[in-house]
Amino acid sequence: MADRSSPRRGPHRASHAKSHATSPRVAVTPSRTAAAQILADLRQGLLLDASFERRTTTLDVRDRRWVQELVWGLLRVRSRLDAILAARVRGGLGAVDPDVIDLLRLGTYQLLAMDSVPPYAAIGQTVELTKTRHNVGAGMLVNAVLRRVDRERTTIDPPAPSDPVEALALATGHPAWIVARWEARWGLETTRALLEANNTPAAVHLRAFGITTTELARALADESVMAEPSPLVPDSLRLPSGVSLTELTAYREGRFYVQDPAASLVAAYAHLDEGSVVADLCAAPGGKALELARRARFVIASERSPARLARMQAGFARLGVTTVLPCLADATAPALAPVDAVLVDVPCTGTGTYRRHPDARWRLRISDFAVLGMTQQAILRAAAAVVRPGGLLIYSTCSLELEENDEQIASFLRTNPEFVLEPPPDGCVPSEVIDGGFLRVLPHRQGTDGAFAARLRRRA
Repeated sequence: MADRSSPRRGPHRASHAKSHATSPRVAVTPSRTAAAQILADLRQGLLLDASFERRTTTLDVRDRRWVQELVWGLLRVRSRLDAILAARVRGGLGAVDPDVIDLLRLGTYQLLAMDSVPPYAAIGQTVELTKTRHNVGAGMLVNAVLRRVDRERTTIDPPAPSDPVEALALATGHPAWIVARWEARWGLETTRALLEANNTPAAVHLRAFGITTTELARALADESVMAEPSPLVPDSLRLPSGVSLTELTAYREGRFYVQDPAASLVAAYAHLDEGSVVADLCAAPGGKALELARRARFVIASERSPARLARMQAGFARLGVTTVLPCLADATAPALAPVDAVLVDVPCTGTGTYRRHPDARWRLRISDFAVLGMTQQAILRAAAAVVRPGGLLIYSTCSLELEENDEQIASFLRTNPEFVLEPPPDGCVPSEVIDGGFLRVLPHRQGTDGAFAARLRRRA
């Protein structure tokens, strides 16, 4: 069990830790074991959401929530944790096994940021976990470092770098090179607002399916869940924190799916003609395909990853969807006759979703812009070929970067003069998210994920 019911810190932290040194060896909680496994998965390139689902299947709802608080929180302040640890590990972190570094981060985060965890548990459990995963020597190192962190907690913060960008990166837990990019584009204060938004946990938003939003709100209220309208998309519902979706009757009955307002706005911005036949060529996890189906007659939802396709199919099955056809296909070579509209929500750097995916900020490399840019171009060209004359091509990303958004569209329009940018009619989406005809949603302005979309009409 996680330490969700443990006493809060008292004034005698050192005595707790000291007494633990002579106590019998205790078993490591499954929650902490799962957290260590997730961080190891991330080092191997697995995405955070996928690893979390894989490693927490045997935990109950409250323990899953505790693991999420620990891992997501750690990733949001990793640079600060590393600065604290580097000053307390002889020779610096470069001399320490990467897995032991992650264990030190886990223990330090519990000590400094999780009031529900008493220091003796944070230290003792991390030491035992280290011994299990490594050896007694590694456990001794972790024990010494975490005890020092606990003793020095009141003076623990590292000195701020003199460079304002590096100082901001350290304070907000982002790689300095990403902060520098954004500061050059938006200035220091706007960048600060974006970074702070990235560290605000994302709310859960629901879209009603098969019933009205009012009926869904009433069903939730019957189970003491008081939802409220979502920002920018008032027919979505924002849940209070701590709600377990799978325990809701409306979930089991397939009456809603989860979707951030930014994703809902992409479909609203697309503003398909009623009764269209539509292809969503990068469809998983399937939320945008469901949104398009609200106006379309039929949606082909293709995905090239068998695992992601299977999860999408399971989601559609829970809802009882009949107007969306999931299929396995590569977006760079769609085997389709021309259709009325095509959506390509292309693979991207995901810089608009850092609050939801804090691992992404540490995974991104500058070379990714070139690699992903080529993929985006290939998908856009292929998608254009299956749009009928007079039809629509909608390009979207969850990125904030100009290379993946404005510049991709400008390049495409230069080489494909049969397409023109055509904003949707007034009122389809709030005017605050329309920028030069594009959809542009920014986390620090709208309080949602970031998103970009371009609505392109093929000349008849």
